[in-house]
Parts: sequence; C-alpha cells; structure tokens
Amino acid sequence: MAEVIRMPKMSDTMSEGTIARWSKKVGDVIKSGDILAEVETDKATMDMESYQEGTLLYIGVQEGEAVAVDAIMAIVGASGEDYQALLGGQSSVVSEQLSVNTEKPIAQEQLTTQTPLNSLSGLGASVKATAITMPKMSDTMTEGTLVSWLKKVGDVVKSGDIIAEVETDKATMELENYEDGTLLYIGVEVGQAVPVDAIIAIVGEAGADYKALLGGQLSDVNNQSTLVSEAVTSPNHSITQNSDSRLKASPLAKALAKEKGIDLATLTGSGEGGRIVKKDVDGGVVASPQVAFIAQKAEVKIEQPKAAQSVSNSAAPISATDYTEIPVSQMRKTIARRLSESLFTAPHFYLTMEITMDKAAELRTTLNAVATTKISFNDFVVKASALALKQHPAVNSSWLGDKIRINHVINIGVAVAVEDGLLVPVVRNADQKTLSVIGAEVKDYAAKAKDKKLQPKDWEGNTFSISNLGMFGIDEFTAIINPPDACILAVGGIKQTAAFREDGSVYPTSVMKVTLSCDHRAVDGATGAAFLQTLKKYLENPLTMLI
Repeated sequence: MAEVIRMPKMSDTMSEGTIARWSKKVGDVIKSGDILAEVETDKATMDMESYQEGTLLYIGVQEGEAVAVDAIMAIVGASGEDYQALLGGQSSVVSEQLSVNTEKPIAQEQLTTQTPLNSLSGLGASVKATAITMPKMSDTMTEGTLVSWLKKVGDVVKSGDIIAEVETDKATMELENYEDGTLLYIGVEVGQAVPVDAIIAIVGEAGADYKALLGGQLSDVNNQSTLVSEAVTSPNHSITQNSDSRLKASPLAKALAKEKGIDLATLTGSGEGGRIVKKDVDGGVVASPQVAFIAQKAEVKIEQPKAAQSVSNSAAPISATDYTEIPVSQMRKTIARRLSESLFTAPHFYLTMEITMDKAAELRTTLNAVATTKISFNDFVVKASALALKQHPAVNSSWLGDKIRINHVINIGVAVAVEDGLLVPVVRNADQKTLSVIGAEVKDYAAKAKDKKLQPKDWEGNTFSISNLGMFGIDEFTAIINPPDACILAVGGIKQTAAFREDGSVYPTSVMKVTLSCDHRAVDGATGAAFLQTLKKYLENPLTMLI
C-alpha cells in the first residue's frame, strides 16, 4: 500500500524546508534508512531519511522549491501502484519524469551563511540557543518517555549525535540532535513522559542565557552537571545509568543488559563501530545480585509509606508492601487511548458463528509434511478472511465521518501480544499470498515485536484485523475494533465436541467459534453475517483457498 512522505519538522522553529537535492529519483527502489533528499531548514542543510520501503512512485517538489512542514513531498509504494488518491487532486509534473536528477547548484550563500540561532517571537532579544522538543516518531504518538540520556549538561554535541533514547507507543528509538553547540539544559528526567513538541533540552553557545526559551519554566536539572535522575545516593547507580549511556549499545542490548543485571562496560561490541548488540549481551556474564537489584529497581517503583493517618475503623491501614505500582508504558497509554476512543465512539455490534475445522486440520497436517514453514490454524483464518473480504468489500472499509472508504487492498492486521501490551503488524495483500508465505510473515512479525524491532511500515495500513486467543484456551470472546478498520475478527480455540448424523448416530468433530465486531456506522448486520458465511465456507472447505 502506497505511503505518503511529508516534510518533517527538523527544528523547533522550522515552518518549511527547501529541497536542496534529491538523492533518489522516481522509479528507484528505496529501503528504510536510505537518504532521500537534502533539506535546507532555517538552521542548516540536513539529510532526510526514509522510514518506508518500496519504489519511489512520486516526487511532488522540485529542487530549490520550499515546502511547508507536513506537506506531501513524495510517495513510496509497490511498483506500478495507483497512488493518485493520496494526492487529493494535486497534480504532479515531477512524478512523470522518471529520470528526475536536475541537480541545481546550491548558492554559495546557502552553504556559508549560518542562520542565527533561535530567536522566539515575543522574547524581545535574540537567544543564542535552540530548544530541542519531543519529536513525533510515529503516527499515533502523543508523548514519549525518556529511557536514557546519552549526553549530559556541559557536553559538546554535533548535528547527527544521538543524545537520548525515547520510548514511544511502538518501540524504543534513538533521538538525533540537529544542532551544533553545548548541551545547556536537560528538562526531563529518565523515566518521565513528555508530550510531543514539549521542550526536553536546549543546545547553544556555552554560557548562553537560554532561560527565556523556557517561557518561565523552572529548571533544577540545568544547574547540575549531571541529570537529576542520576543524582542517586547509591554509589553503584552509575552501573545502570552513567556507564551505560556513554557506551555504544542498541536500545535492545541496553534493555536486555538491565534485565539480566549485566554491566555493559564489561562487554565488547561486535556491531558497527564497536556498538554492543543483542548477541553480545546474550553471551555476557550476569552481574552480582546487588547490581541486578539496582537494575530492577530502576524499572519498578514501589510507593513509599506516607505519614501515619488516623483510622476511624478497625481495618488495618494499607501498607506500601501490599502492592506494586508500575509506571504505564507509552504503548499501554496508546492502547488505552485508542481502544477507549474506538469503543465509545464506534457503535459496536457482534456476530458469532461456529465453524467446523475437521477438513482444515486434515489439510494442515498434509501441508506441514512438505512445507518449509509450518502453517498454523491462524494462517488459515487470515487467508480465509482475506478471500472473504474480496467478496464482501463493505467489510473491508473505514468510517471517515462524512464518507465511508472502501479499501481496494486487503491488508490484515494480526494482533501480537508483547510484554507491554499489543502490537498489530500488517500482512499486506493477504488475498494474494499463499498459506506458507502468510505463516512466515506472521512468525517474523511476532519475533520482531518481541525484540521491539518492528518499524512504522510494519504496523501501518491495516484494513481489517484479527485477534486470536484460541491458543490461550479461550473458547469465545469479543474484540474492540482497531481503527481505522470497520471490523475485527475474534478467534477462539478449537474444541472437540459431539455432532449428530442424519441417522442420529454421534461422531466427534472439531469446532471453532469466531466473533465479528462491526462498526454499525459502516457495516450492517446482514453484511457482517454474509461475510461470516463466506468465511465459514472457506474454512470448512479449505482446498478452495488453494485454487
């Protein structure tokens, strides 16, 4: 499914960017991490990285042209895919030129003249410093939690330096700095959640008076040479904060090291530039119980006893040792927000059907005898759902307020349980894929989700979702619709039960219950029922899915 690339906001004062040079042209295949273009902002000329994979289908901005933040710059998707609907009527001259490479020379003034450091309107004076704000790192992100700071107040930083690690609602990501100067101020402690666009740090000339940028905010952190979060009385605290933050290590490696109580300073990195990666931690030596305790203490906060209060009844007061309070992760906050919005905004109704799985079980055994990737019953459900959606496109829809979008692609989100909550990676064009390909993709997504390696492209673009709790022994349940989908299918476990033949004799059979949750604004009861009937036909006669 084609995805739009918009002009990112690369500094707090940036309102538009100028394309200095395109590094790719229409028709090129790009990968996540490729440099798409060089963008001139109000501060500097910077590389713009791609977070999508596919073919560059459209370029809507010519070199030298200024583009507003969030405006469409380009579109990436499958080769030959029709992307015109994403433009909203915009015309494209550049996209029709399959050899876009008009490298206009950049004026010398653009290369040598530095834009003055941040001067906020209303301050009355130029401030030789720049505020670093919490960036929006995913489409659903509203706030981020500081996992660790890799720099401290007083450090000299350059554009491109990684200054912190931020936990979003999807994954833990590195926060890149776009300013050269001295880190003057850190306003967020490790473990603290910060709204998107809130000030988290300030970079500028050493000794610059940056307090005007805070708009009256008080700062205890900036008056210290280290973070407040690092000012802990335990002499061993540096094992979990200071020493880790100065080492080159992936977020996953740091998380694993903290979980196992391993001091990263004792490891040798095998990654690029000596970076410590997962396999280095897996082969590491577990630290002493004291160190392991300190690492765990950084993760779970137990509320301390409060001052004694008079009790009017005979019940004993609740002690802080009677419970543990765990900070809510960004993923859990987003799950709570999105599903609350879905349940209380979309009028749900539910349709339940029993499906006989005897033939599916027989075919699965036959296929797994020769398949390189083992096929699960859930893979059968994904494939059958995709084929049923082709026949009932109204179920493959989205409610958009003043219109209903009927999706022409079938991208099925498959709910995957992870430690912090739930992720829904997407099997794209599921109707066109074989059972073994679907099975391989779902297993790969599950592994990535567990290791927190899923990328935005992996979870965006769903048109229908499936949640399967059958493997946990759940017979039947209802699921909350996963926006922007109009429907979600809840799949229960397969149970053996007794069935009756026409002559009255009894025989054993395997039955699975599924429940379709529908948004009544987009899908009616008869439409949902017809979809389930088609789904039932495919699963009870699975050979028809292979034709």
